[in-house]
Amino acid sequence: MDKVYLRRGRDESVRRFHPWVFSGAIASVSGSPAEGDIVAVYSAEGELLAYGHWQIGSIAVRILSYDEDVLQEDFYEKMIRRAYAVRVAANLSDQTTCYRLVHGEGDGLPGLIIDWYDGVAVMQAHSVGMFRAKKQITEALKALYGDTLKAVYDKSSGTAPFKAGLELVDGYLYKAEGFTEDSGVVLENGCKFLVDWSGGQKTGFFLDQRDNRARVGALASGRNVLNLFCYTGGFSIYALKGGAAHVDSVDSSARAMDMVGRNVALNGFGPDRHTGYCTDAIDFVKAAPQGKYDLIIVDPPAFAKHRGALQNALRAYRRLNAAAIRAVAPGGLVFTFSCSQVVDREAFSLAVFSAAAETGRSVRILARLGQGADHAVNIYHPEGEYLKGLLLYVE
Repeated sequence: MDKVYLRRGRDESVRRFHPWVFSGAIASVSGSPAEGDIVAVYSAEGELLAYGHWQIGSIAVRILSYDEDVLQEDFYEKMIRRAYAVRVAANLSDQTTCYRLVHGEGDGLPGLIIDWYDGVAVMQAHSVGMFRAKKQITEALKALYGDTLKAVYDKSSGTAPFKAGLELVDGYLYKAEGFTEDSGVVLENGCKFLVDWSGGQKTGFFLDQRDNRARVGALASGRNVLNLFCYTGGFSIYALKGGAAHVDSVDSSARAMDMVGRNVALNGFGPDRHTGYCTDAIDFVKAAPQGKYDLIIVDPPAFAKHRGALQNALRAYRRLNAAAIRAVAPGGLVFTFSCSQVVDREAFSLAVFSAAAETGRSVRILARLGQGADHAVNIYHPEGEYLKGLLLYVE
């Protein structure tokens, strides 16, 4: 096995169980590891510290284990079973048939995402090492779920780093006999959703907002609701189920808006309670009559995917939130979110504060929001807590 030796004094983060080794911390490499190989990480004094996937980039090693269990054939099965135990501990409702099974570093499997959709496991590899381990991961899922596993779908083409020789083509790694793609309806707290894992964004649905959707549903009764960047209508369905007087859903994607309409109908609602708009969300809220909406959801895509885009992202959050705070009725609520990992909670809160100050309205923070328990955060890897949100009361 190839060996990675760290610079003197640069082993502290590994000893604190942070799962990344940055290239700048490496003094030397013994051997010629290919990207995705498992390497052993040593201190400058020659002490064995950990094992992980080697990769080219600023993060040079993604740590998988601090002992030799990573070398055993049952490693992935053991780790995925551990991840499943966390979901059981989270006590998901029996009216929920979809959840995140593996959340990368949060489950000790950096570079791997697996979402469960009522028998269909959708995986995304964010590293070459996890991409190369697809077969072992599929076998681990079969061992865990048995006959309840209908299919394993690999959707790594947009997430795995491109390398010559990698066949980055999405497709099924496993299909049970009789499986058809027509079965993509899941339950989330009793709400029904169609999931397009092959053609939709991410793995097909934004599972991280489950708890926040439930909170919207609990506060929606009698309110006129605006759901911006609605994707396939998650917040909209909860608001309708919660008794909203009317919900307007807005997204620039025609494909997403088609799914919204189908999900609204699937849950038994019609045009008397819901209207969909395929248009730019920011333009829509800026043009909205002030006071029309009692509850506004602002859940945009990631405005910053790297540090270089941070300042532009913060300006975009400020403009968007100012428009929403101006538009909401007196005594209204604004749910606002950022899923940009490089935008931390403090920076996001400051952007929303600046937006509120720009409007001149009195605004209170009723709650600070985040991702659901199935998007587990490793306490030694705070970067895994990527979803930030605020519930605002606007006078």
